[in-house]
Parts: sequence; C-alpha cells; structure tokens
Amino acid sequence: MNEHTFSLDIRKDGIGILTMDVPGESMNTLKAAFADEIRAVLAQVRANKDLIGLVIVSGKPDSFIAGADISMLDACTSAQDAQILSREGQEVFAEIEQLDIPVIAAIHGPCLGGGLELALACHGRVASDHGKTVLGVPEVQLGLLPGSGGTQRLPRLIGVAKALDLMLTGKQVRPKQAGKLGLVDEVVPPSILLDAAIKLAHKGKPRHSLKRDLQGKLLETSGVGRKVLFDQARKGVMAKTRGNYPAPERILDVVRIGMEEGIQAGLAAESRHFGELVMTAESAALRSLFFATTQMKKEVSYQGAEPRKVSHVAVLGGGLMGGGIAYVTATKAGVPVRIKDVASAGIGNAMRYSHDLLAKRLKRRQILRSELEKQMSRLTGTLDYSGFHRVDLVVEAVFEDINLKHQMVQDVERECGEHTVFASNTSSLPIHQIAQGAARPDKIVGLHYFSPVDKMPLAEVIPHAGTSAETVATTLAFARAQGKTPIVVKDEAGFYVNRILAPYMNEAARLVLEGEPVEVLDGALQDFGFPVGPITLLDEVGIDVGAKISPILEQELGGEQFQAPKAFDKLLQDDRKGRKNGKGFYLYGKAAPRNRLTGKEGKKTVDESVYALLGVKPQARLAKRELVERCVLLMLNEAAMALDGGVVASARDGDIGAIFGIGFPPFLGGPFRYMDRLGIGELVARLEHYQQRLGERYAPCARLKAMAAEGLSFY
Repeated sequence: MNEHTFSLDIRKDGIGILTMDVPGESMNTLKAAFADEIRAVLAQVRANKDLIGLVIVSGKPDSFIAGADISMLDACTSAQDAQILSREGQEVFAEIEQLDIPVIAAIHGPCLGGGLELALACHGRVASDHGKTVLGVPEVQLGLLPGSGGTQRLPRLIGVAKALDLMLTGKQVRPKQAGKLGLVDEVVPPSILLDAAIKLAHKGKPRHSLKRDLQGKLLETSGVGRKVLFDQARKGVMAKTRGNYPAPERILDVVRIGMEEGIQAGLAAESRHFGELVMTAESAALRSLFFATTQMKKEVSYQGAEPRKVSHVAVLGGGLMGGGIAYVTATKAGVPVRIKDVASAGIGNAMRYSHDLLAKRLKRRQILRSELEKQMSRLTGTLDYSGFHRVDLVVEAVFEDINLKHQMVQDVERECGEHTVFASNTSSLPIHQIAQGAARPDKIVGLHYFSPVDKMPLAEVIPHAGTSAETVATTLAFARAQGKTPIVVKDEAGFYVNRILAPYMNEAARLVLEGEPVEVLDGALQDFGFPVGPITLLDEVGIDVGAKISPILEQELGGEQFQAPKAFDKLLQDDRKGRKNGKGFYLYGKAAPRNRLTGKEGKKTVDESVYALLGVKPQARLAKRELVERCVLLMLNEAAMALDGGVVASARDGDIGAIFGIGFPPFLGGPFRYMDRLGIGELVARLEHYQQRLGERYAPCARLKAMAAEGLSFY
C-alpha cells in the first residue's frame, strides 16, 4: 500500500494545487525519500502546457511544514552522507524555483526549517493571520544551519542583517512580522488563504524589491559595509556562545560567501558546512535533547493511569512564585485561575505580575489588546475560599513552613471536591511530611517550579509513597499545558535539581574563600557553557535561600559535599541576600555602574567589600580547567548517585532536568551524556585525583566505579 504524500489537482482556470500531506502523521515534515515523488510531480507540471500557475498547500489542518525530519540525520555515518542530503534538498528546491510558471506557497500553521526553505524557493508567499502560523529557521538550535538553500535565499529576500538575525537565533516570527520583513507577500484570514494564493498566481511571478533602511543600505551594499556587518555579527556571536557552538560561525561564513562570490558558491559552502555540522558532538547532543523532549510530550499516561481534565485552577499565595504560576496557567494553559492570599496586596502583586508581562508582549506587538484583556480576565483573586468548590487542581505556593502547609491541606480538603489535586511548590520540605494527617493523601503531590516561572522550562513532579498514579498523570499533563517540561522525581531532600546543584555551588563558595576572584570563577564556568556563573546564580536565587537548603541536604542525605562553608553566615549577618535586596556579591541598584549614554545598569561588577567581609584577598591562582573541574565533577558524581538511588527514572530525565532546571550546557547533552563523552573511567580517575588532594567529597560513587570497571556507559 503505497500512499502518496504529494497530490496535484488542476483547476479549470489553469492553476494547479499541489497538496502535501504525509500519511499517518499529524504534522508535515520533509523526508529524503520524498525527493523522487516531488520530482515526478514537477515533471508533470512542466509537461502540462495548460498550467498557468501553481499553489503549494498543506493537507494538514494546523501545519504547513514543521521542518525536515531530523531523524534521517542520525542515519548519516559521515559528513559526506549529510552533505548529499543537503545537496538533494537544494536541487529539488531549485527545480521549483526554475519553473516558468509562478509558484505560490499558501502558508497556514508552522512553516519552519526546511518548510520555510521550500516556501523561499517559491516565487511568492501568502500566510494566514492565525495564531498557529509561525515562520522561522530554527536549525541553529539543533547545532545546524539551513541546508536546502535557506542561507542564500533568505538574505536575498529580506536583507543580510535581518536574515542573520533569524538564522543565528532560530526565533520564529508571526505573520504580521513576516509581512513587515518582506518574508511573505500577503497576510490574510485562513478562510481566504487559498483564494488569495490563487489570485496572486494569476498575476504572474511577484516582483520583490529589497526593503532596506538607511543602515541596511550602508552596511549591505558595499564591501566595506558588509565587512563591518559581519565583524559585528561575529563579535555578538562569540559573546553569546563563547565559542562552544560551531553552527553560528558557519552560518556567518556561508552567508558571506554567498554575498561575495555568488549563489552557486554559497550553496556549495552551505551543503559542505551542513555535512560537517551534522557530525559534530554538539549537534548530536542538541538533537538528542530534541528527541528526548519530543518523546516526553507523547508520554501522556503515567503507570497506566490517564490524566483527569483540569478546567479550574487555584493558586495559594500571591508572591513571586504564585504570581508566575498564575501567569503560565492563564496564558499558556488557558485555564481560569483563582488566586488566594491573606492580604489584598498579595493578590494585587500577582495580578500586576501577569499584567506587566502581557503589557510587554503587547508593546512588542506579539499580542493584540483584546488578547491581553482575554488573558487577564482568566485571573481572579479572593481573600477567602469562595469559588474553590469547582477547582480541579490547587497549586500551593506559601511560605516554607510545615504547619502552614498542613493548614493549607486541611483548608483545601474542606473547600474543594474529592477529586481535587493538591500540588505543593515546595523546594525543601518532603512531600510525605506535607501529606501527613491528610484525609486524601493520594491527591497530594509535589510540583516544584523554578524562578522566574515564566522563563524556566522545567517542573519537577514529586509523588510521595501514597500519591495515586492518576494524580501524577494529571499533574504532568497540567505542567505540560503550562508550557513546562516536567520530570517525575523521588520524594527525597532537594529532589533532583537542587540536590545536584548544591555540591556545585558549595564548591564555588569554597573557591571564593580560597581567594579566587568572583568574576574569574563565574567567567570560567560561563566559558564551560553555563548561562551564568555559580556566584551570579547565588545572587539571583538568594544567598539566604542557598544557606537554607544545604543544612537540610546534609541532615537528610549526609555527605561532605553538602556542607556549606561556615563563612557564609558572615554574608547573612551583613544582610546580603543577593539581587532581591540589592546586596550580594555583585553591585546592584544605585551602586551598580551605569552606561553613560543610556543610563541603564552596565556590565555587572563585583562588590569588592565582599572580600574583606569574608577575610580573603582576591588573587587568581588556579587554572581555568581546575576551577571548572572542581565545581562540575561534584555535580556529575551527585547526578550518578541520584540516578542510582532512583531519584530520577532515567539518564534521559536526569539530562533534561539539569539542562532545563539549571542551564547545564545544552551542547554537552546533559550530565549523563557528558559523562559518557568524557568516558566513565576518565571521570573516576579525575574524581580520585581530587579526592586525594581535597578530601572525601570527591570520592567517586559506587555506581561510577562499577561502570568504569565494566567499561559501561549511561546511554
């Protein structure tokens, strides 16, 4: 049974409608196997002299083409194999571009990666103004570059600077932005999309004149200007990637070659670089991450139980976390939220949190005012429990006090239905303690978010021994609806993320106490690939919060790696809590240096008075490698222990948790993929080296030693 993906219908007016519909898939993706089928259809088109135009549409209700099927890249055993795939794509799209008749893409839903490259090979593009329609080339996020002519056609259509912005960030643009950029010719309601595309085809091939502003003209039309443009772009790329990601530099190179030596030279460079990037360890790690998150989205049930529908949600506590949780529930999950607080100021703060974020999106024209009002209307506040009778799930985000949490459980069990899930956003209290004395312990679960909730993609779902599978399934589905990537973790101190973070942070603190300058240490770990250094992170999280977590971990789990340096008490005695009260390791507020032109806070600088307070004289003594190893090896060892103890169910979940929860470098694939890459034997040897020099906190765990002895790996 050979079902076709492409079908051609010819209308009476001489316009052909070419529909792409991959059998058995919810989204269209491009596969290498389609090349022959497309070529056969294009031969039909060329042979039919009655055709005066062609419109390419998707047969899927909600997607144009979501990109190329990247699983085919894993079948490539050499850069040459991948280069051939790229060349094949280039050749097929060139055939579309070279047709004598006008070819128009009618775009509704995601048009990404190879999908946008196909649309760029058409002579014109019409997009629907629907919320699901987005355009972009996200290949850089997989450690790749657009490999089917996109690096050459995009700059010629919208200009070099704008094209680089899309390719280097992988960001997706809405239909209106796409129209402004000149990426599409028209934006129309979905109901008339096909008609508008047919009408455009009747007019002949659209003429595109590049819309450049003055700066664009100066920078893009002369050799000198282009040099400035590419030099600036390269500087920006290096500041962001610190040389850890090869793809952005290759994108710059390929675009530059195409602009200076012509499109054929550009296409040759594109396929060569594409082939080489597919074989890099960085791309392999980023692709594994993509497959892991895609696979997780498909895991709907939990231990055979299906999730219950969540139609109404309540949040207890209007603080920073409560406000963030209410925001993602109302805007991403699209579910009405009731915020309960003891004071109306708390409710006001939580409401303002959402309004400010939505106002920012409105200002950037990402949403309409009507959308802002609709999303705000999903938020209501209360000082008592009115309206709680119809709530399906309650997220508790009150102070970390066990008696207060017990009170919340009692209140919810009294005011809500028997099916209502009670999800606690605790970061330090065990879930089984919160469930003690509950009438319905099977409905109690941990749901730990990371701050700021609107930005951090991870959520830890923590069942205690008595939590039902249905409660877990419902909580996982709810977190996904909020746009989170949730992992299930065991109910043990620190759960997973804080447990592997604590030894890393404690070691960073020890290094500062040994006199290593704060900015040198932070810089070394940023060079390794973390988005911020450990001391910056401590300021962001709160020095007081950090000080509270370590003793709990030490008491519950034991181990020298959890001992926070005693000198930290001095920081708290000096009322240094970090960014939140403007006093930490770095300077904030009025004390922070300002940019003379804009008046905004400039580059972060260390508050030198910290050293005197801690009784140290800063001096960089250790090599960068040693700074990195001392912090990171402890995190890796702890991750191996956490997996061994069943805190996470799999290496995959452990990798996702570390990347999405604490920004472990994505190009390394997560702690477990990184341990495999280092080699477990080498890892054990490095841990033992530090164990002899610095003490038992570096003792490699039993699991790693056993794996090293048998030559095993996690994947």
